[in-house]
Amino acid sequence: MTNQTQLAQIQAAPVQPPTSERVSIGVDVGGTKIAVGVLRGEHLLDRHVQPTPETGWPAVLDAVAAQIRLLQVAHPDALHIGVGVPGPLTPDRMGVKFAPNIYGFTDVPMVAGLSERLGMAVVLENDAKAAALAEATLGAARGSSSSVYITVSTGIGSGIVIGGRIWRGFHGVAGEFGHVTVLPGGPVSGAGLDGALEAVASGTAIARDASYALNREVSTAEAFALAQTGNPQAKRVVEQAMKHIGVAIADIQKLLDPEVFVIGGGVAAVGDYFFEGVDRAAQEYGAAFAPVTIRRAQLASDAGVIGAALSAFEGI
Repeated sequence: MTNQTQLAQIQAAPVQPPTSERVSIGVDVGGTKIAVGVLRGEHLLDRHVQPTPETGWPAVLDAVAAQIRLLQVAHPDALHIGVGVPGPLTPDRMGVKFAPNIYGFTDVPMVAGLSERLGMAVVLENDAKAAALAEATLGAARGSSSSVYITVSTGIGSGIVIGGRIWRGFHGVAGEFGHVTVLPGGPVSGAGLDGALEAVASGTAIARDASYALNREVSTAEAFALAQTGNPQAKRVVEQAMKHIGVAIADIQKLLDPEVFVIGGGVAAVGDYFFEGVDRAAQEYGAAFAPVTIRRAQLASDAGVIGAALSAFEGI
C-alpha cells in the first residue's frame, strides 16, 4: 500500500493537462449526494449518483470506495482517483477538517481511510477548487492564462487557477472568497464570521432576507421571480446580493487581475437577470482599474466530478 509520504508527494505535484490516453475516476462528495464518474481524455463516462449516507464519515468512505470499485470493474485502466469534498482540508490535503453539510464529517482522515479501503493512492481536493480546475481546463475558462471560479449556491465557494494549476497559497486557503468580510457587523456565516460574502449574498442569505422582508417563507428562486416581476422588497434583497458579489469580483480583479471570472451554482442558474446585476456592479467598482470578464460556467453539475478526476493526475 502507498505510504503517507508517497501520498503527500503525489498531492504536492503540479496539475498536468489531460491527454486522450489519461483515465481517472472523479468523486464529488456533497451533503445530499455522492457523484462519481470516469474521465477518459476529455469525456466524462459512467456518471452516476447515490445519496450521501447520514450515519457518519466511515459510512461515507465505505460508499465512496464501493462506487470506485464498481467503476473500476467497467474501466480497469482507471487507476488514478481524485475526490472532491466541501469544507476546509488539512494543510497537507490528507484529511477534511469539517464539512458542515455532511453529518458527522469532522476531522476525517479521508486519504488514509480511502487508501486502506482501496489499496491505492487517492488525491483529495476541495470541491470548489476542483470545479475551478474543471472550468479552467475543459469549461468556460478553457484557454485562459488565469481564472477565478465562483459558485453561488447554498453557500459561496471559489477557486483560483493560474497556468493550469490550482493556486492554494501558503496555508492552502487561497481563494476562499465566500468567507471574505464584505459587511462588518453583518449576519454571521456558518464559519462564525460576521458579514462574510456568503452570509449576505448566497442562496441561503437571499432566501433568509426575502423571507424577513416579505414576512413569510420565501425560497431563493421565488425571491428572484418576484424581483423580476417588480416586487420592491424582493428586488431590493436580490439586487443587494448581486451588488455584493459584483463588488467582491471587482476587488478580486484589483488584487489578482485574473483573465476570466467564471460563475456557476444554483443561484447563477437564474440567468441573465443575475449575471447582468453582478456584471453591472463589477464594472462600476472596477472601472478605474481594469475591465472585468465574467463568463457563465459550462460544466454545470459535472464540474465537481470532472475537477476531482483532473486532480487525480497531480502525481504524474
